[in-house]
Amino acid sequence: MKILFINGSPEQNGNTAALAKELLKGKEYETLNLTDYRINTYGQELPGDQFGEVLTKIKEAETIVIGSPVYWHNISGAVRTLLDRFYGPVSQGELSGRKLFFLFQGAAPEKWMLEAGEYTMNRFASLYGMTYMGMAKNRSEAKVLSEKL
Repeated sequence: MKILFINGSPEQNGNTAALAKELLKGKEYETLNLTDYRINTYGQELPGDQFGEVLTKIKEAETIVIGSPVYWHNISGAVRTLLDRFYGPVSQGELSGRKLFFLFQGAAPEKWMLEAGEYTMNRFASLYGMTYMGMAKNRSEAKVLSEKL
């Protein structure tokens, strides 16, 4: 099973990556740090855009784990930009058969912030045909969620 962890945090070895390590303990996986790629915002056509490279890696994976810190009450800008860019190049249902896990952590997120992030990921998975497997906000939840891998 090919697993891709998409790290939406600028801290490549921070809390988001630590959650992924707990979720994916004992599994082989590839980490894609969004900060290593130039992904232009939706509607921009600028040289050097690497969305196609990221999309190819996503399409090659059977299981996708998206991790984001809570920034300004929601998912990080890097993750939001990635999701926005799916509109157009990716058809509804195109990622059918894949599983999507979501890691969402922050110092003191409020319930509504977590619900908004989970709603976004659940909707994203549904739109593109993936099975949404759930969200973990801390290491103990990541450990429990890992049983669904």
